[in-house]
Formats: sequence, structure tokens, C-alpha cells
Amino acid sequence: MNLESPMVTVQKPELELFDLLTDVTSYEKLMPDNIAKFEVIGADAFIFGLKGMPEIKLKMKEKVAPNKVVLGAASDKLPFTLVATIASITADSSSVKLDFEGDFNPMMAMMIKGPISKFIETLANNMTKL
Repeated sequence: MNLESPMVTVQKPELELFDLLTDVTSYEKLMPDNIAKFEVIGADAFIFGLKGMPEIKLKMKEKVAPNKVVLGAASDKLPFTLVATIASITADSSSVKLDFEGDFNPMMAMMIKGPISKFIETLANNMTKL
């Protein structure tokens, strides 16, 4: 299952945005309002939980400065990655898009497609808060 967020413009240079997205503490600012838990559990990992959803542990999988940050599920139960692609627009602004790629059975994909789509859209829209 592949889902994309809309492209969002952030008033930060691409390297600054990259640095923020490679700092796991920054993701707390990106979370939706219905966040129930956010806990940093290492330099490259955090756990978050939304109300009514199971907690998910994300780990930094790949960093390609200044254009790409890949987070992935730390558990094999729900294998997925969340890729942030950053592009420079001007010296003081850049664009970012999130791509969610998960390997789920058709029933699970059908159940989570709506909530995950809304979640990555919220993360992208909240990039301006960084």
C-alpha cells in the first residue's frame, strides 16, 4: 500500500528542514491533536500513540542529506516506511512530501488506509510548525 501526502512549502532552507526531520524530538510537533502518547526512546527512535490506535515505534532507517529522511516501523508486525522528500525552492524555503509504503494484507490495508492517509496529511501540514 502506497500513500502520499500533499506537497507542503516550509519557510526554511532544505538543510535546516532536513536537520529538524532527522531529530526525532521534532516529530512531537508534527503529531495530530489526538495524540495520546509521544516518547523518545533513543537518538533515532520514538513511540507514539493516537487515541483509539495501537502504539507505534518508529526508527530512523536512512538519512540522505539534505533531501531524504526515512523512518520505518521497528516491529515486523506492521512493516512500513515513511519517507520525507525535501526539495529546495528558494534560499529560505523548501518543499516536503511524505510517502507511506506498507506491506499489509488486503483486509488490513482497507481498514487503515483512511486513518493513515489523514495522519500523513496532518504530519505534512504541521511541517510549518517546525
